[in-house]
Amino acid sequence: MRSTTRAAGPALLACLFLSGCSSVPLAVPDASSSGAVAPAASASGAGGGARSIAVGAGPQKHYTVQQQPAAGSCHYRYEKGEPLEDPTCTPGAISPAVTQTSVKSTICRKGGYTSGVRPSAYVTGKEKRLNAASYGYTGSMSDAEYDHLISLQLGGDPNDYRNLWVEPADPGHKKGAGVNNKKDPVETKLHTAVCAGKITLAQAQQAIVTDWTTALTTLGLS
Repeated sequence: MRSTTRAAGPALLACLFLSGCSSVPLAVPDASSSGAVAPAASASGAGGGARSIAVGAGPQKHYTVQQQPAAGSCHYRYEKGEPLEDPTCTPGAISPAVTQTSVKSTICRKGGYTSGVRPSAYVTGKEKRLNAASYGYTGSMSDAEYDHLISLQLGGDPNDYRNLWVEPADPGHKKGAGVNNKKDPVETKLHTAVCAGKITLAQAQQAIVTDWTTALTTLGLS
């Protein structure tokens, strides 16, 4: 007791005797109890500039309509005319079921991984309308894609609101012509590269959430 009292110092003694403090040092908060979503590993070999990506709930037997950001709170960005997501509203989220060690049995397996984990149109249709309000999108819904920022074929979470956004059509798109964007081919090339072992899953995911328009160039795949 003597050593504890001496180490505590006069400030702590005053606290103990005058105000009845209940404990000595303040505990450092445990990240596991903070309620924060566990982050994904950063891209392998990245020079410290890669940001963490949240981990979603993963594939579900029964999906429910997810709450979306408040109406008008999200804002599109544009890169050479191409629409990009608002990183605050749509930072991306990955599925815990897809890891570097499981790609062969999930996204790279023959037979179709994505069709088995994709939410129903009943769920995504409602989410799409809500998310359009989040982004203030007023164009034709048939011309916009309710897009997984990190696509399912790259291990994106199927129904986490952080990984879904209403993606407008590309510049010059004819109104009423349906969904047509340049992001889909980028996702396919990244998927092919991951399954061929040319890049890691984390590198592909990181490139997409950073800027899909530069993803192929950044990874030397263009």
